[in-house]
Amino acid sequence: MTHTEELTRDRTEDLTERYEVVVVGGGAAGLSAALVLGRSRRRTLVVDAGEPRNAPAEHMHGVLSRDGESPAAYLEAGRREIAAYGVEWRAGRVTGAAADGRGGFTVSLADGTAVGARRLVVTTGLVDELPHLDGVAERWGRDVLHCPYCHGWEVRDQAFGVIAHPAMPAHQALMVSHWSKDVTLFLHTAEGLSARDEALLAAAGVTVVAGEVAGLVVEDDRLTGVRLADGRVVDRSVVFVGADRLAPRDGVLRQLGAELGETPFGTFVTVDGTGRTSVPGVWAAGNVTGPREQVVDAVALGHRAGVTINNELLLGDLEDAVAGRPRG
Repeated sequence: MTHTEELTRDRTEDLTERYEVVVVGGGAAGLSAALVLGRSRRRTLVVDAGEPRNAPAEHMHGVLSRDGESPAAYLEAGRREIAAYGVEWRAGRVTGAAADGRGGFTVSLADGTAVGARRLVVTTGLVDELPHLDGVAERWGRDVLHCPYCHGWEVRDQAFGVIAHPAMPAHQALMVSHWSKDVTLFLHTAEGLSARDEALLAAAGVTVVAGEVAGLVVEDDRLTGVRLADGRVVDRSVVFVGADRLAPRDGVLRQLGAELGETPFGTFVTVDGTGRTSVPGVWAAGNVTGPREQVVDAVALGHRAGVTINNELLLGDLEDAVAGRPRG
């Protein structure tokens, strides 16, 4: 055992707070995992930095029985539910995690404290790094949107603008054309369209405008148009735009050495169907594993991780008891 491992082990043994599971991140995935674990009588801590991806949105949609509820109200309800099963929730930021030499982990928090855990669930989400265009960040989640399944019904039949993403310039315009027949695709910095994309856009009735976008026009706290670099303004009341980069908050996973994989959307942690990472004892769920997981998906993934962790702890402890080994 190295000197560093000895220090880590000594620090872990001195911890006054030890949990069976620490959940890093208190969004939909984290709370769902915590709910299962609490109901499974596992001593569980949720550490939440309070930075949900959908915070700018006034409402969330597509969640059965909670359609139209605000993200903040939804998370508050989740915190009440996990508290009923003895799960602890703590506002704070996890700054690091390390193996403790006994099959568990030491989890360090930004306030200087540390806790021990037998298992970890990382549900820290991602950050949408938006195009640097005037008005985009300010209107994000209001009338600047990214997902028609999240917002399409609420803005249906309005004048849509779509700012093309260089990697997939036609995709988003084709998708949103189902919610409005008045769609304009701004090519912006995209190099051009394939013949197939041109044919599909024409079939969908999408107007294509060449030229770089300079920013959005906002009047009386309302989006009214898209301004091009050459001074032209095209009247629009809603703009769809994808992030320039999707940045997972995966610092803890990287620190632990979790395997990462390349996807069409960037680099994300590799997980199996239960959220298990390549690091024994560590699971991940929600948008930290990929950008497509909406609230309803995150809930399911968190639930699956929680069930798997409880089963592993239960059977592992029973096997240790049969073998006469001390519990981990």
